[in-house]
Amino acid sequence: MNMLSIEQELKNNSYPGRGIILGKSADGESAAAAYFIMGRSVNSRNRIFVEDGEGIRTQAFDPAKLTDPSLVIYAPVRVLGNKTIVTNGDQTDTIYEGMDRQMTFEQALRSREFEPDAPNYTPRISGIMHVENGTYNYAMSILKSSNGNPDSCSRYTFAYENPAAGEGHFIHTYMHDGDPLPSFEGEPKLISIPDDMEAFTELLWNSLNEENKVSLFVRYINIRSGKYETRIVNKNQ
Repeated sequence: MNMLSIEQELKNNSYPGRGIILGKSADGESAAAAYFIMGRSVNSRNRIFVEDGEGIRTQAFDPAKLTDPSLVIYAPVRVLGNKTIVTNGDQTDTIYEGMDRQMTFEQALRSREFEPDAPNYTPRISGIMHVENGTYNYAMSILKSSNGNPDSCSRYTFAYENPAAGEGHFIHTYMHDGDPLPSFEGEPKLISIPDDMEAFTELLWNSLNEENKVSLFVRYINIRSGKYETRIVNKNQ
């Protein structure tokens, strides 16, 4: 698989929707995660990320403008022991609760499917990072309608054990802007992950479409110590 430029992937796509990046920093020291949200409607754009314990949640920037919280207010990031869960919806809680009951990532997601937002049927994308005793692996999942058919759900999981330093994977909800929005296709995209979290945060934020970007979360977890650093950028400040 060819390594793609995350900068070009984002700059050349005005609406990838919501995106998850998981990988390992170039020096091999850190497990890296990023999650961004974009929006076309007033309801979607009226959001910010806020820290919530070890994770984050979305909340309305202007509560008076919030019309339907069902698909826009959720916890994108939660931490369960040595596992960090990152998703684009309330399936974060489904994964957290399932894995807390000793289910696997895939088993926990069996009860979920794509979002009920016809005609887009937005895919549910999810990631899980497992950092323990100096080892690191991660997995990504996408639950999507089969060619826009609301009666059929396709489930894909991609697992990456002992990932190479400097490599990461990027998955997002939509191929590009459209009406209806076309769901992501294929494997998560191979991209490079730098050592400098601040520079990576800046690169991602500056590469997202200015009109549609809403919020960005980036976290680097030291693989040996488990300690982490987090950056949050909100368009609405």
